[in-house]
Amino acid sequence: MTTRDLTSAIAVDASLAPGDYTATSNGASVDLRGFESAAIAFVVGAVTDGTHTPGVEESDDGTTWSAVAAGDLIGGLVALAANTTQRAGYRGAKRYLRATLTVAGATVGAKLAAVIVRGNAAQRPVA
Repeated sequence: MTTRDLTSAIAVDASLAPGDYTATSNGASVDLRGFESAAIAFVVGAVTDGTHTPGVEESDDGTTWSAVAAGDLIGGLVALAANTTQRAGYRGAKRYLRATLTVAGATVGAKLAAVIVRGNAAQRPVA
């Protein structure tokens, strides 16, 4: 019998907590240790004003960050639009990832969240 249980092999972590964003923000760090793959998803509700550009940063130590090179992202990220979801895979080799959001011209802003999905866990089930 084939199982379709994906939850035993992944972990989902909020990097940018659900909220209203009017300013440039860096998400919480997510440790990729013990996982062989990762993806990031930006889930967007209303966008009232401004431009909201998503990004992904990587780090060896969780302290010093740099933008993930385009070649290390599977799929691209573009300015966020209302009621959409964007996602990209990560193929880099750094230990930590976080979502970033660059905001310009916003007073009311956008409702959104960003999650990092860690996949192919070395030990299953994932707690």
